[in-house]
Amino acid sequence: MRISIFGMGYVGCVGAACCAKLGHHVIGVDVSAHKVALINSGRPTIIEKDIDELVRAAHEGGRLEATDDAAYAVANSAISFIAVGTPSSREGHLNLEYIYKVARQIGEALRSKEDFHIVAIRSTVLPGTNQKLGEILEQASGKKRGRDFTVVSNPEFLREGTAVHDYLNPPLTLVGADCDRAVETMRALYEDIPGEFIATDIKVAEMMKYINNTYHALKIVFGNEVGNICKALDVDSHKVMEIFCRDRQLNISPYYFKPGFAYGGSCLPKDSKALRTLARDCYIDVPVINAIEESNEIQKKNAVRLIMEKGRRRVGILGLSFKAGTDDLRCSPIVDVVETLLGKGFELRIYDKNVKLSEITGTNKDFIMAKIPHLQHFVYDDLDKVASESDVLVVTNKEAEFADLLERYPGKIIVDLVRAWDDVDYAGQYEGISWGNINTNAKQYETREKDMAGTEF
Repeated sequence: MRISIFGMGYVGCVGAACCAKLGHHVIGVDVSAHKVALINSGRPTIIEKDIDELVRAAHEGGRLEATDDAAYAVANSAISFIAVGTPSSREGHLNLEYIYKVARQIGEALRSKEDFHIVAIRSTVLPGTNQKLGEILEQASGKKRGRDFTVVSNPEFLREGTAVHDYLNPPLTLVGADCDRAVETMRALYEDIPGEFIATDIKVAEMMKYINNTYHALKIVFGNEVGNICKALDVDSHKVMEIFCRDRQLNISPYYFKPGFAYGGSCLPKDSKALRTLARDCYIDVPVINAIEESNEIQKKNAVRLIMEKGRRRVGILGLSFKAGTDDLRCSPIVDVVETLLGKGFELRIYDKNVKLSEITGTNKDFIMAKIPHLQHFVYDDLDKVASESDVLVVTNKEAEFADLLERYPGKIIVDLVRAWDDVDYAGQYEGISWGNINTNAKQYETREKDMAGTEF
């Protein structure tokens, strides 16, 4: 396959060398005459393990060339990768001047090209950039996205020092696209690369690099804070984290990585608080660990705000324990939400098949009585009664009996705190706490009369 790569810096040079190794013909494009000359003499533009040999072999094999002529590169390739820099401003915003300039160059080159062309964004950009580039390309080319060209997002996940290995041995290859033809072309381009090929929504692909890198930064800081606590206690921090990473069922796994409601229960609040207290007693500053509880409280406030915005007084809470299949109310986050809503005058009805007030004892009883001393006035053992007598239904856990809630109770306002459904076609209003609108039914947009004024939270 013939491809062009705009930007012969770190990402572009590695991509050019690796694509050439895979047998593709690559045209590197750069405004720097020096970088163009380096590539055309068989030398890389960066210092990186294994890159010298790859560039030399590609050049000698006639699979790699470079130019400053954008029109030539576009005319002689089926895919144009954009791999120019997107530096941060002092305030943290991205400078997209270079990527927009390249888009205009590619667009102008497309004016005289008859074949369908794919523009692949390799640079790290925020959601919405792909759409903007498509608009620039349409303006500059006079052609139409989806018919004459398309734009895909294909973020890179390379580490300096191991970039060649990472490119040729990725855990996955990610392409965000709105064009099946482009997906199949990109799949063919990467067919000799191991790892799963994932085609997804454009904005999801644009978001991934930021999530990955922020999480990597979080892991480093978390490990350092654990190390500082361990050092103060004369505990082997490396042994602690080595054992931590051996747990692939919970610690290093998809478990818990699901946007939704706040955590609760008897363990996470108590033990994270104990670790924070231990650090404080050792005079160790652990801002990341300290921020965990604050972030969790913010998510509870987000739930309260979401419910209040519906403007209806009668609210049904479906699930009171901290997770499905248990009667444990200790530190259940929905209890704090209930307490707040009662204080603001909401008319609440609560259903949880696992919570039988007459059987609550010990610390479980002490906790809930301290929070909601008259709980018996709000809890019912009849789901139909709670649902039918409420205008807003708040789903707080994934009990199996809630699975057909939308079919059984049409027209309600649903507030989903746990992503109980992947897709929704509901003739009523639906909103999730930490994800966008997944309801495809047009009736969700019907205006609903509010029966209570908004209250500042």
